[in-house]
Amino acid sequence: MASLKKDETVSLAEAAVKFALKHGADEAEAFAYQGFTTAVSIERGQITKSSRIIDQGLGVRTVVNKAVGFSYTNIVGSKETIEEVVIKSLKSAWASKPDKDWQGFPHKKPYANVRGTFDSAICELSPEDLVKLSSLMLEAAEKTDERVFPIEGGIGASYLSRAIVNSNGVTCFDCGTIIECSLATVAHESGEVTPVCFEFNAERIYKIDPEWVGREAARLAALALRAKRVESRGMDVIFAHFALQQLLYYTLMNAVKADYVQRNQSAFKGKIGEKVASEVVTIYDDGLLEGGLRTWKFDGEGVPQQKTVIIEKGVLRNFIYDNYTAKKEGKESTGNAFRAGYLSTPNVETTNFHFKVGKKSSEELIGEVDEGLLVYSLQGAHSSNPASGEFSVVATPAWKIEKGRIVHPVKGAMLAGNVFEILKNVADLANNERKIGSLVAPWVHVENVNVIGK
Repeated sequence: MASLKKDETVSLAEAAVKFALKHGADEAEAFAYQGFTTAVSIERGQITKSSRIIDQGLGVRTVVNKAVGFSYTNIVGSKETIEEVVIKSLKSAWASKPDKDWQGFPHKKPYANVRGTFDSAICELSPEDLVKLSSLMLEAAEKTDERVFPIEGGIGASYLSRAIVNSNGVTCFDCGTIIECSLATVAHESGEVTPVCFEFNAERIYKIDPEWVGREAARLAALALRAKRVESRGMDVIFAHFALQQLLYYTLMNAVKADYVQRNQSAFKGKIGEKVASEVVTIYDDGLLEGGLRTWKFDGEGVPQQKTVIIEKGVLRNFIYDNYTAKKEGKESTGNAFRAGYLSTPNVETTNFHFKVGKKSSEELIGEVDEGLLVYSLQGAHSSNPASGEFSVVATPAWKIEKGRIVHPVKGAMLAGNVFEILKNVADLANNERKIGSLVAPWVHVENVNVIGK
């Protein structure tokens, strides 16, 4: 993987800001991004293709009389294209209405060092290396159970870099790597086909285990055969990592964002200092977490990322802010301006939404449940209501627990309720922490969840 050098990337952004100020901007910000990804795809049990994707570009925000304009380009090779994108941004600002809440771009602050976010070994991986890793993953799945069929998956290795420069003295550069592998499987037996079972592994340094991913994806599919229906009743539910991430992404994570609070779309508005969850729940938004998938020195505006306590022993302590929402309240940004790339302006997002783990193993957590479900994944979580917290989802794959033991897989079970009640009913957490997107959490045991069965 080749890349622009740090100096070249920063110079690109500096040139854009300088040109914007010279041509009428009161303030300006440039975000330069580069991404190099090598990937191998698996379809219907076969390695089907490898690809190399190079994505680089420049996003420019300009401010004229408190009106903000934005433009971007993916052609960054010449002075003319930089000037062209700046002029488009300025035209956008001139055509926009002033924003009375605009109080300027962030100012320069010192950055902390982050650990476990870059590994040169990932940059050196060839497509042939990724094909070998994919083969190991497929072979592990096939050896685990002959009734299992891998349907899709793959492996990707990426190098990412970004530079931000603004007219208030911010000049920063950071780079990182990520490698991930995934496999989705189904199992067939006597005319029955299981739901799709999925496993994956993502890391910022080169320490993934594709064979474990293959084995686990196959094991889950085999265990999902001969599913039975369950009775409708309130029961204990253990949310495994994926299910927890799916449930919280559209509800709790939105409820703690300052823009949702300010628009009256959060059930947590006005509840700082109040008990909103079980005492066993402590959550941090930790933008500096070692090896975190969302760990960077700075956020999408050049503000230092930080560790912010969100819920402490059940009590709501803080919301997360970008620069704009923080200044609206006379506060400091918590470093939560997120940018997926150069194509968009920043928005408030969680970094590494980190649950403090419990002390029990996953087996001990299951052992505590007299009657309940172990739920690995959810369907329909995107339809949850972020303002009220109401949800209605299908639990699949899922398994019935009786007297501390998994007894059979479950089909057709729905979970319904309110995520904010779920938080209050958390009984315990395991110690098997994993990183799933922006969530870093273990399995979570929740009491009295409304299960709708046959």
